Amino acid sequence: MNDRRKREWADRVDRVVEGLLSAEELACFHADVVRDPVLRAFYVEHVWLHGALLADRARLPELLAVSPPVAVGGRWRWFAGLGLAASAVVVGFWGGSEATREKYCATIVQAEHATWAGSTLPTLTSSRLGAGVVSLVEGVAIVRFASGAVVTLEAPTTLEIVSAMLCRLPEGSITAEVPPSAHGFTVQTPDLTVVDLGTRFGVTASSTGHSHVFVFEGEVELEDSRRGLVRKLPQGKAYHVATDLISPSSEPNRPDPSPIIDGWTSIATSYGRGADGYVRRGYAAPTGGEPLLMVKHSTLPLSRNNERRAILTFDISALKVAQINEVQLVLDPEPSGYGFVTMVPDSRFAVYGVRTSAGASWGEASVTWDTLPGTDDTGVLSEQVERVAEFWLPRGGSGAPFTIRSEALATFVRGCPAGLATFLIVRETGETDPTGLVHAFASKEHPTARPPTLRVR
Repeated sequence: MNDRRKREWADRVDRVVEGLLSAEELACFHADVVRDPVLRAFYVEHVWLHGALLADRARLPELLAVSPPVAVGGRWRWFAGLGLAASAVVVGFWGGSEATREKYCATIVQAEHATWAGSTLPTLTSSRLGAGVVSLVEGVAIVRFASGAVVTLEAPTTLEIVSAMLCRLPEGSITAEVPPSAHGFTVQTPDLTVVDLGTRFGVTASSTGHSHVFVFEGEVELEDSRRGLVRKLPQGKAYHVATDLISPSSEPNRPDPSPIIDGWTSIATSYGRGADGYVRRGYAAPTGGEPLLMVKHSTLPLSRNNERRAILTFDISALKVAQINEVQLVLDPEPSGYGFVTMVPDSRFAVYGVRTSAGASWGEASVTWDTLPGTDDTGVLSEQVERVAEFWLPRGGSGAPFTIRSEALATFVRGCPAGLATFLIVRETGETDPTGLVHAFASKEHPTARPPTLRVR
């Protein structure tokens, strides 16, 4: 946007916040803002600044060295005008006294495919931030604190900036790189306090579990408030707060599939003989009944036991499969609390259908890596499976439920044996770092998210 366009929009925004536009002009303004994302961001920034001026109006005489603001037509106006007031406040905010400068905490220096929602701070790249909240719902963003600490946010993440040396992570994943000038930089989660001792580390706070810390380089000191534990965590080590807040649901499977809506019938893994779970290489204990279905693929020899795959079974016995025209598979991605998205590229996944009755014989209480249908004991996919679909998850994706569809998926369901459709979810994209993200999807035991669902028409 050129300077002339900026001046035009600044004038229109000023008139909007002062209530000077006619109903027709206001409707035209709203249409322009909705249509143009660049202008929409410009409008949001100016409205935020206007709100900040209102909130700090008691200090404006000090900053402007003029008379206090007066009310005109029920709205605050300043003798010097909104533009002059904004300039004075910005100067005072960033370059005034030492006490005022302490309000500057951080700057958004980079954003990749970023979508923000629910933030109390400006979110444009190069925005300088005081204390407040930024909420990233899609993409990846980098925030540089005034202390020198650099924090990378991986969507979906909410970060509360408290000061140049302190932030809080209610939910989400971040990685932090802290130079010597910022030793002592602190990240707080609902159950952990992580203090930098000269390091690069990652922290997650998950909605379905407790916090997780991994130290890439150096050392951190952490405090587990639930256990009253204080300890140092050296390079290459991780700490995961054990969770006892969420247990598998004991609710029985629903007796009937969802009603037909617009010709579609939705069948979740919670219906009838449906089931879902995941397996991990090298682990003998079954993981069925957990709230998350974890999927990961690592090409690193030292990380082979991080490999995970998910399995889904849908009870389609009530359907007339020969009459099925279309099939969709709906999955709801959720934060896993393990690994970091910045360590993996955009990731491709494959959906495999298990062709034989082996898909009907597995159980959540017993399935392991060695007994997973459609694979041998080394994890190689066998002739019992066929690839029926694929999907991609970008780095820092939105986290919203998504739909997978293909003709091969519909063909497979029409030919399923024993009234059950069983699928394997396999990530095909590898990674070059052992701390790469473990992707996860909601299972039927998740307390709030949508379980895996097969939609047929």
